[in-house]
Amino acid sequence: MQTKSKLLLVVALMLLTLTAATIINISLNFRDYSIQGAIDKAHLSANLVRDGLTSHMVNGIMDKREYFLEQISKNNNVKSVWVSRAESVAKQYGDGFPTEAPRDEIDLEVLKTGISVQKIIENTQSSTIRVTIPYTIDPKASNLNCMQCHNAKRGDTLGIISMEFDISDMRNTGLLTILKILAINIIFLLIVLFLINYYATPYMQLFSNLQDGITKASHGDFTHKFSSNVGGDAQNVISQLNTLFSKMQGTFGDIKNTLGNFIPKSLSSNDPLYEAKTIIGELSDIYKFKKTIEHDSSKDMVFQRVTDILKTKYKIENFSFYELNNILHQRTLVYSSSKQSICYDYVDKDAKLCRAHRTNTDVISTEFLNLCQTCDAKNLKYICIPFSINNDSSIIISITTEKEDELNQINSKIASIKNYLEAAKPVIETKILMDKLRDTSLRDAMTGLYNRRFLEEFIDKVMSQAQREKETYSVLMLDVDWFKIVNDTYGHDVGDKVIVEIGKVLKANIRGADLAIRYGGEEFVLMLHNASDEGTLDVAKKIHSAFGNLIFDVGAGATMQKTMSIGVSKFPVDGDTIWKCIKLADTALYSAKTTGRNKIVVYVPELSQREDVR
Repeated sequence: MQTKSKLLLVVALMLLTLTAATIINISLNFRDYSIQGAIDKAHLSANLVRDGLTSHMVNGIMDKREYFLEQISKNNNVKSVWVSRAESVAKQYGDGFPTEAPRDEIDLEVLKTGISVQKIIENTQSSTIRVTIPYTIDPKASNLNCMQCHNAKRGDTLGIISMEFDISDMRNTGLLTILKILAINIIFLLIVLFLINYYATPYMQLFSNLQDGITKASHGDFTHKFSSNVGGDAQNVISQLNTLFSKMQGTFGDIKNTLGNFIPKSLSSNDPLYEAKTIIGELSDIYKFKKTIEHDSSKDMVFQRVTDILKTKYKIENFSFYELNNILHQRTLVYSSSKQSICYDYVDKDAKLCRAHRTNTDVISTEFLNLCQTCDAKNLKYICIPFSINNDSSIIISITTEKEDELNQINSKIASIKNYLEAAKPVIETKILMDKLRDTSLRDAMTGLYNRRFLEEFIDKVMSQAQREKETYSVLMLDVDWFKIVNDTYGHDVGDKVIVEIGKVLKANIRGADLAIRYGGEEFVLMLHNASDEGTLDVAKKIHSAFGNLIFDVGAGATMQKTMSIGVSKFPVDGDTIWKCIKLADTALYSAKTTGRNKIVVYVPELSQREDVR
């Protein structure tokens, strides 16, 4: 209805402007007409006075001219009239009556210039026009009667006549006329506004109704019912709009319900259009994310993608990313913006101490004082988000900040972050499975150590990295002494027990950076990363001693003990490739075998010169 008021106001202003313009125009024209009428009357009267005075002069009755002027004044509604002689006439015929002397500056000016002067005198009570007209000998006139009686030449002013006309009645009449015109225009204005209001109101109501419906629709509400008192085509439009809105409400209602499972609480609103736009955008980003990680070659690369999403999309600066082994309850730091964990180190070895992992719920530090007691965040606020990949694996994202309002902002993004984790979940699970399958194919089933295939596939990469980083590897070749006798005497079951125990001994005596490989049969290879010569011998002695102390049950109450021989070489000191160093360690092992067994032999170049070990 505000539009209708504006329309009525605009029409009213236009009509009032037109009325004002009309009244101003009429007033000016009426005023000009009144003044011009008075001037014309003055000129007519002036001519009558001139002709009359000329007649008086010819007839010799100039002494009667005052009576004549008085009658002119009465008969022509002149307020006052007087004549004044020019100086030349006064010199020739005298000054005349006292009333005929110039009365003011206007008389003197007209006598001097011979130009008529009009002056309007107005006040609240009356309106008067003063006209002073000169009597001038016309230089173009052929009638020279004036020059016969006057000592004058053409163009001289003989005198003036001044008259004052009361035009108050004209002014009052003009005002009355203007008031009538104003009244008529106001009546016309009211009629026009009434008609506009009468005929426009239904359309304005329709417009307002449409506006209400469109406003609701812009917020996703299509429940509005349109109605109007306007007939004809408008009713058809209303019917079509109601049908359209009904269909749209049903359609968007279905969309909202369909997308409801994807809507994070932080994005939920009463506007299905906003929800649809937001969720479709989110799903589009997640779809592109998922299609990207599906082509990534490893689980670690997928983890890097998740890290990038946290940093670029969600603008999270400080966080740590952990991978957890749910079987061993061990935790590995994948990424940390601060290069270290916010938890105590012992939590990595016993992940059950992590509250988020143990409860499988989000841990938000502001919910309770010192909520997670294994967190070493000090004055930082934190959120820990656990996410299960499968029964064997899960991840945890720990986000820290110094300000509580930033923590609240991050908290509002958790649901959206989990959408990305959900998209990554099957891909990560597939990568883990592929890693397991690949690891299985690269490990010895009996000992759990890497097999020779692993060595063949990865030794070149290990060597390239070692050369690039200037790293060293101590290579140990191990072999059980007289192992064939064990199989021949006690059977392969006992032989398998010996192999299994060797695997346990090796695992127990090497570091995480070291590699233990079952090279074939009873032969094993150890690669000790950046080990010193003394450290290498120390490890070899521990393994040699630990294995020699093992007692094997061979059945029927009998037991046995076995020994092993070990050959040692060093990359890149002894050989420029690890394969060469394995060969050289095998040479040292052979030397141990041929010189009594049950010993450790470190490779020296002289061994390669001996015929018996070549």
